[in-house]
Amino acid sequence: MAHHAHDHDFHIPTGSIWPPLSCLGAGLMAFSFITQHHFHPLAGTIGMGLGLLLLLVGMFKWFGILIQESRARGFTQVPRVLELANRYGMIFFIASEVMFFAAFFAAFFSLRAFANVWPPENIEILPLDLPVINTLLLLTSGATITWAHYALYQNDRMTLKFATLLTVILGAIFLVFQGYEYSHAAFAFSDGVYGSAFYMLTGFHGFHVFVGAAMLLALYLRLRHGDFNAKQHFYFEGAAWYWHFVDVVWLGLFLFVYLL
Repeated sequence: MAHHAHDHDFHIPTGSIWPPLSCLGAGLMAFSFITQHHFHPLAGTIGMGLGLLLLLVGMFKWFGILIQESRARGFTQVPRVLELANRYGMIFFIASEVMFFAAFFAAFFSLRAFANVWPPENIEILPLDLPVINTLLLLTSGATITWAHYALYQNDRMTLKFATLLTVILGAIFLVFQGYEYSHAAFAFSDGVYGSAFYMLTGFHGFHVFVGAAMLLALYLRLRHGDFNAKQHFYFEGAAWYWHFVDVVWLGLFLFVYLL
């Protein structure tokens, strides 16, 4: 295979056990969630914990290998075909996330259209103070990650790291406020279709905020190690795209679930 090592522009990673282990952990979490709610709560809880552990270990080791490979290759200009493949891959991933939330929004609108009273009379509508604050937090975080992107093009490493870390902090504050809102809500997930739709939409969005904040935290740690430059920083762009997607979804949630 040595004489074929450079006859293409694509990077072929080495074989690894960590990607399938991560998939196994994610699948175990999903099946354990069903088990917890419909069959055996204790077994489901144990399975979810084990699945989460497998997922975190697999992802940590897997991403660590990918980072080592990128550093070994150096942050030089990648071939155009590989750059397009990365961008299209991220675009399709975000498009699949759009379809995911579109399905839940469609269910919410359908329930609302066929309900005589919405929210139901036994549901106490949540106040708008925390959602308004969270909206301002996410909009500000969208501005700070754009600020960081501009600083990267200007080779201002100090501002780049500060703005990226600030974005992570804003996302963490958002999650804290959302957790506080959940803990003081007058209805639960099991309180009819409204409770289920509300917590599915806002809860999955909160999970996406958590994932986006984790991506940005990893980005910040890599920036501290000197990774990325103005010409080669696709991971930064992918994380920023994902974060802006999270912002847009929240605007839809705030408008249709809270405000209207």
